[in-house]
Amino acid sequence: MAARPGLSPSRANDFAQCPLMFRLRVIDKVPETPQRATTLGTLVHAVLENLFDLPAAQRTPSSARDLLAPAWDAMTTRQPELLDLVSDSAERHQFFDDARARLGTYFTLENPARLEPAAREERFESALDDGPLLRGVIDRIDEAPDGAIRVIDYKSGASPRAGYGEQAEFQMRFYALLVERVKGRRPSLMRLLYLRDGGVKELVPSEADVAAVENQARTTWAAIESCAAAGEFPPKTSRLCNWCSFQSLCPEFGGTTPALDPGAVERAIGVAPTAG
Repeated sequence: MAARPGLSPSRANDFAQCPLMFRLRVIDKVPETPQRATTLGTLVHAVLENLFDLPAAQRTPSSARDLLAPAWDAMTTRQPELLDLVSDSAERHQFFDDARARLGTYFTLENPARLEPAAREERFESALDDGPLLRGVIDRIDEAPDGAIRVIDYKSGASPRAGYGEQAEFQMRFYALLVERVKGRRPSLMRLLYLRDGGVKELVPSEADVAAVENQARTTWAAIESCAAAGEFPPKTSRLCNWCSFQSLCPEFGGTTPALDPGAVERAIGVAPTAG
């Protein structure tokens, strides 16, 4: 069964960065070549999820390192093409060194032996009244005996420089809104752990925070629906184009964008193009 059209923090950020990238990723579903950074992040996330399956006393740095190989084997069984990222011994050695370094940084930020998460990698969904369905997968939720909720998200990269944390702040507010709508109470703390450099970003979400992000989600979805109705998702250039995997399909780089499939638009967005 196809997923109901909706908005996640990552897809909202995609649209803000470039509507054409959003279209190619969400509507056309163009396959993307695996990237080293995102694959490394997926591996580290899997290990940190599996770490909490162990008894508390066994949640040690050594145990986390031991979980790397089976997590990688599971990933490459599902996606054999990931092996191309570590096609020689030097690349493989550096890749796993980087993963072990991220795990080592994690243990400087938290002691998992003292934590019993209420949820790990849990999917949340909630539809706004007369608005989009909001969705997201949250890395970890901790609940205190008094019912207070703490939301934890792992980032395998470095903490953003001053003035460049807008996407992270949007994500924290978005998840605060989503958790509040699903669980009926606002999280007491949103916490991002940056495992490349040990940075931590926190937010105590307020009523104003969740109201602002709800308005932003509504505005973003309305803009997406407008593009869908018009059948046009224009490219938007920025410095981030250097890391885009869709340059060959982008007219700004001499590429040719495939014809838009109206059925795919309606399935992904819930709006049929009306333009001739």
